Amino acid sequence: MRPGRLALIGLICLAALGVTATLAIMASEGLAWRASVVRAKLSGELPEIPPVDLVKWLVPQSPVYLGGLADDANVFLSIQNFLSDEEYVEKGGRLYGRLCASCHGDNGKGGVGPDLVSSIGSKTDWVFFSAVKWGRPGTAMGAQPIADREIWETHAYLKQLGFQDSGADGAPASRTPTWVDAASILVSDKRPSEWLTFAGNYAGHRHSMLSSISKQNVSKLRVAWVAQLRSASEFLEASPIVTSNLVFVTQSPEGVVALDATTGEKVWEFRRPLPSGLPVCCGQVNRGVAILDDSVFFATLDAHLVAVNASTGLKKWETKVADFRDGYSMTGAPLALGDRVIVGVAGAEFAVRGFIAAYSASDGSLLWKFDTVPGPGELGHDTWAGDSWKTGGATTWSTGAYDAELNVLYWGVGNPAPPFLRKERAGDNLFSNSVVALDASSGKLRWYYQFTPADDHDWDSAQQPVLAEVAWQGRRRHALLWANRNGFFYALDRQSGEFLFAKPFVKQTWAAGFTPEGRPIPRPQTSPSRTGNLVWPATAGGTNWWPPSYDAGRRLMYVPSLDAASIYFSSEAHIEKGKGLFVGSTTVLSPNQPASTSIKAIETGTGNVRWEAQLDRGPGITHYVGGVLSTSGGVVFAGYHDEFLAFDSDTGRTLWRTRVGGRVKAPPVAYAVGRTQFIALMAGNSLFAFSLPPAR
Repeated sequence: MRPGRLALIGLICLAALGVTATLAIMASEGLAWRASVVRAKLSGELPEIPPVDLVKWLVPQSPVYLGGLADDANVFLSIQNFLSDEEYVEKGGRLYGRLCASCHGDNGKGGVGPDLVSSIGSKTDWVFFSAVKWGRPGTAMGAQPIADREIWETHAYLKQLGFQDSGADGAPASRTPTWVDAASILVSDKRPSEWLTFAGNYAGHRHSMLSSISKQNVSKLRVAWVAQLRSASEFLEASPIVTSNLVFVTQSPEGVVALDATTGEKVWEFRRPLPSGLPVCCGQVNRGVAILDDSVFFATLDAHLVAVNASTGLKKWETKVADFRDGYSMTGAPLALGDRVIVGVAGAEFAVRGFIAAYSASDGSLLWKFDTVPGPGELGHDTWAGDSWKTGGATTWSTGAYDAELNVLYWGVGNPAPPFLRKERAGDNLFSNSVVALDASSGKLRWYYQFTPADDHDWDSAQQPVLAEVAWQGRRRHALLWANRNGFFYALDRQSGEFLFAKPFVKQTWAAGFTPEGRPIPRPQTSPSRTGNLVWPATAGGTNWWPPSYDAGRRLMYVPSLDAASIYFSSEAHIEKGKGLFVGSTTVLSPNQPASTSIKAIETGTGNVRWEAQLDRGPGITHYVGGVLSTSGGVVFAGYHDEFLAFDSDTGRTLWRTRVGGRVKAPPVAYAVGRTQFIALMAGNSLFAFSLPPAR
């Protein structure tokens, strides 16, 4: 055939591919990434994928997910097996026995054919898939007559054999199955070598009882290992869970990885593709996992809750919490307790209606749901004008605390929507900007306290609740402590919700004081206006979601703080549920006012600031602080910008600092393996583990 005719046929095929793929794209979600993949193919990339298969795999629900090719057109790196459920492993085992065992052995370690288990562990998923689908020229391996999904099922089975057979480095495994029961998490303070919840314990303390790293030797800290992780942005915000010599942490935005706690080597990885067009206001982030029994739980940006096996990374179940098309997402770490997993949702900027929900840890079934914007006939519904409750926001995107003796769950609630335009939602807008105390068994409301009624500054109460004992007016009180975004440090009675005291820990100009019942008294001229009003604290708040820590021995709470002002302007807000930001304002950090970022040590019985360790000051400061960890070694750890620092718990004196080469927006944790204490921290797209050098 003439070369000219061959070229013409090639052009016709490419045109047909373009038309067919475009039709597939128009009928599906994920327009952007599908269009990118088609462009890559038409430009001569992706030679490994025949046009017919490419079109087939662009169809929604295809077992071969091509979304990763939009970012990197390398099939060996970007095409992965997402069929990791246990049911797929079982199907793959049956397929392997029927089609593969006669050549590769019953255990996959080779017979007439090569060792597939070792090959799976050392080569990419695409190598296996392409070899089975199209064969391998020059070998006895021919194309196999099985469906694409069956290839992945067989691959999942062999991958599972690899987990059972070898450790992360390929040596014989000595790991026992991971199991953390509810009773162990209840006494996590007595298991300091582990980090079993988002905050280290149910009380939200983020304090480690480990003391090997102390004031005297912290200056000798050095990097023990670094693990490079996947991320859709320039930073990660997750707080790891550590047990059984494994570190479990989310990779934004699509999965979980388990690392060896001593070396940082990857033990397993679970990835889950996300749909396109996700309504995310503030980055594709995820703040961590929960663990209970043999399961690791994490929430997804498209508002699903997923459970994977802690030992293997295989999916156990998945449940839909909310519909992302309505504006919902999930970014917070779940809280696992008893036989259930508690989660909150995000999306107030997209006019959703917030809630907190509990799901069965065993199968993902819904146990209860508490709406943080009350509906008709419910307590607080009359605090929303007209139909504003339907789009009221009040989301629950951070992680709560739990008092096992009272069986009460404490959870922070975010801002109302639109956050800066009060006239659209006249009233106090319960339960926005509140802490709600819920019966953990039923989800029924025990009590609530609203920090900022009718908020129009975006000062949502998405902070970590801290449970502590304080002496107040001559009595010992079971307290709930809260450093709030509105600039006040609060103490409440956690049994009754009684207001004990509130004291500013940063400069504030919006409140003149409090009534005896604890309702703030707002000052005039502090709401957003057409011409702008200067108000302290800034929109980012006196603090934000950045987790504090609490040292019970010192009775000090260490709080990441921002002293700054914003100019608040009002505007109109037009709502289309789930589409576009529903805000109603413009705010700017005031360029003419002093500003500083710091760690502050607050006396929990009085609210007085004992000391302040300043991190930065001046216009244009980076106000994001990753969070705080305190330890029984008398050291407070915190990250800021691209640095990791250690402070004296008693004085705030800087004891050690190091650069980590990436933005720090995550809180550190502590754990130990044997006699070695580690401090772990996310920075940029990496997880760092620090330890002291070995004793000579």
